[in-house]
Amino acid sequence: MKRRKIKRTLWILFLAVVFSVIAGCLGYYFLPDKNDTVSETGIDPADPAGHSGDVAHEDTENIDIIEETIPAYNGSPYVELNGNQPSFTEDDFTTEAFEKYSKLDSLSRCGRAYANVCPDTMPLEERGPIGEVHPTGWQLVNYHDLIEGNYLYNRCHLIAYSLTGENANEKNLITGTRYLNTEGMQPFELQILDYVRQTGNHVLYRVTPVFEGENLLASGVIMEACSVEDRGESVSFHVYAYNVQPGVIIDYKTGDSRLDPDYEMPDEQEVIRENTESTESADRNLMTEEGGKTEGGYVLNTNTHKFHRPSCDSVNDMKDKNKEVTKESRDEIIRKGYEPCGRCSP
Repeated sequence: MKRRKIKRTLWILFLAVVFSVIAGCLGYYFLPDKNDTVSETGIDPADPAGHSGDVAHEDTENIDIIEETIPAYNGSPYVELNGNQPSFTEDDFTTEAFEKYSKLDSLSRCGRAYANVCPDTMPLEERGPIGEVHPTGWQLVNYHDLIEGNYLYNRCHLIAYSLTGENANEKNLITGTRYLNTEGMQPFELQILDYVRQTGNHVLYRVTPVFEGENLLASGVIMEACSVEDRGESVSFHVYAYNVQPGVIIDYKTGDSRLDPDYEMPDEQEVIRENTESTESADRNLMTEEGGKTEGGYVLNTNTHKFHRPSCDSVNDMKDKNKEVTKESRDEIIRKGYEPCGRCSP
């Protein structure tokens, strides 16, 4: 009888250990909302380490600290976390290229995206369409005269196409405001892009969308990066970028939105809007007169990877073989790896 009890006890202990190991390896990432409900974002059990390389990855995010240290949006597109120090461990550093995207959760929301960005991960072909992907919270709504490009939402890559070549990957696209895309994320993406292009080195880059409760629209994204070869001497940041749009009130549960009746457009924004409208009108006229086929858009230099307004003097200096006209948005062009011209500031 004692032997049976001992055996049963051993089996219980064995099963408890196995369950603990499995639960730990699944690596689920939990973010509580302000009402202490829990949002779950899963990591692919086929690669519990979080990337496709051999180096183990350990998620060291302290959820309580994140919850306490993200202040309410106060006019800046992003805020530093953890003293702007990324939370990668020594085991994370490797010169092996990898990229990993979390499985969608039960609400079809994206989770963490993680990559070791280097020349090997960058695209070798032009980006294709992404219109068939509809991330959670997606709404096709525009606010004329308030938002450059009119549309409130972009299909926002967690890791930019220019860094890993991932385009219409539903695990890498969230519904993000144009403000998040261009003011919050883009400066950091360009920092990584420029460094890798100039050095050929590696940058650990991790982006985590933050959803409160069962909201379909992310409140923002946590962005971390660290250059590998010099251990962060060249590239190092840890920020939270807000998924907001000045002048628009957003319902994060659904993605619905409406104008903020109390919002006053800054004088400089009004001037920018007027100048943009004037310049775009002139560009459309120029394209129609000179090309006869294409209205609006930008001119790409496929050799220098710069893009220009059609009225830019640099366009006349381009060789025809390097000149390409596109109707894509400014954001889409930058995400393909092009940089704005310093003369015409498109």
